[in-house]
Amino acid sequence: IVTKCPLSVLTISMDLLRVFLSSHPQYFYLTRSHLLMPPFLPLLLLQVTYLGKVSTTGMQFLSGCTEKPVIELWKKHTLAREDVFPANALLEIRPFQVWLHHLDHKGEATVHMDTFQVARIAYCTADHNVSPNIFAWVYREINDDLSYQMDCHAVECESKLEAKKLAHAMMEAFRKTFHSMKSDGRIHSNSSSEEVSQELESDDG
Repeated sequence: IVTKCPLSVLTISMDLLRVFLSSHPQYFYLTRSHLLMPPFLPLLLLQVTYLGKVSTTGMQFLSGCTEKPVIELWKKHTLAREDVFPANALLEIRPFQVWLHHLDHKGEATVHMDTFQVARIAYCTADHNVSPNIFAWVYREINDDLSYQMDCHAVECESKLEAKKLAHAMMEAFRKTFHSMKSDGRIHSNSSSEEVSQELESDDG
């Protein structure tokens, strides 16, 4: 099953399309005027600078909870900063999963990719005092011994608008994941998206 998308209305940039095609060649079929693609394309795909991750504590994540971890990541990254951060990753938000593709020094996708399960994202936000261009999320990482830790991941976008778009796309990914889990019976039928939203909250101002 594929979706027929006219090239003239394709909104993804050609640079991102080139990287995406190189990492997912099996998904696309190019004709003279159309790009044939599957219906499960990402909700959003952006080139970003991955700032890294840092462990954080707590079980309830409220507005401002990522500020301290983001400042720590920002300071570490600025030590090696020149004039502008080069984009070193491709952040792909889709229902059920978020993919972080790492790019090489030429901007090409590598085989290294981090996968985040949407259901294990506890919080996300694009509201940071240190920079309005930063998007961050708190993720419940499961260790080999089945214990878990909460890690704060952060990326820098080219603009505040792009960071906001990531926050909104993450919320849409959560909604789609929630409705699918509810229909599959993995969430009680009397649960609401607002009740489960503590598992994924977007505070994007």
